[in-house]
Amino acid sequence: MDTVEGIAWGVRDDIGRIVLKRPGSANALTSTSLRVLVRAIDEVLEQKPRAILLTGEGKAFCAGGDIDEFVAAGERLPELVNEILDGLHPALLRLVTSPAPLVVAVNGPAGGAGVGLALCGDFVLAAESMKLRTGYAAIGLSPDAGASYFLSRRVGPVRAQQWLMLSEPIDSQRCLATGAVDAVYPDAELAAASEALVARLAAGASATFAGIKALCGGAPGRPIEEHFAMEQRLLHERAGSADAREGVAAFVAKRAPRFTGR
Repeated sequence: MDTVEGIAWGVRDDIGRIVLKRPGSANALTSTSLRVLVRAIDEVLEQKPRAILLTGEGKAFCAGGDIDEFVAAGERLPELVNEILDGLHPALLRLVTSPAPLVVAVNGPAGGAGVGLALCGDFVLAAESMKLRTGYAAIGLSPDAGASYFLSRRVGPVRAQQWLMLSEPIDSQRCLATGAVDAVYPDAELAAASEALVARLAAGASATFAGIKALCGGAPGRPIEEHFAMEQRLLHERAGSADAREGVAAFVAKRAPRFTGR
């Protein structure tokens, strides 16, 4: 994998991987490393992986933005914020709306923008040591990196609002109980569990997964008649696919299917 400014990324065996690698700084993101993260997202997506894994290295997942850099910016902080988010937000949108299933392995505490990165996945697996602390309100700022969106989507808007206002640490078990994360593992087992899941997804019917993401992602705001029409169109497309023929044949033969993504 390529590694630049504490961000590592690459694609191998149809799996894209993006790793935050500044463990000595709790994987906090500087303006420079955020620009590299945008590059990493784009280069991974360009290779059209069948599944993507996002995780961190060390005892923390991501502490959010580098506060020292905010302090140094002084009165230029508003401009710095826009410089960062003008690139980061579109890149995150491309990542979460890509057809590939996205797995996030939250290997430790997440704060600030790290909350958005932690919760943006289609699947979010957490280490027992993981905790969320939104942090924004505690320093007079407001959310970014999709933290308010992804948190609201997972735990509901009222609870998300409370967590964001209070900035209290939320441990992994409470995150699991409220749906903020999908599973919790002992720290030593998280990497293996996340690799197994992303490998399973990469071996699946990737075009079907893309359709499922499109259907479910837009369902809350889509009129039911449009949703029925979209379901029919996607099913019609998949019914004529090689993966559908293989899936049906494998089911009848009582064997595991060998999907190709076509």
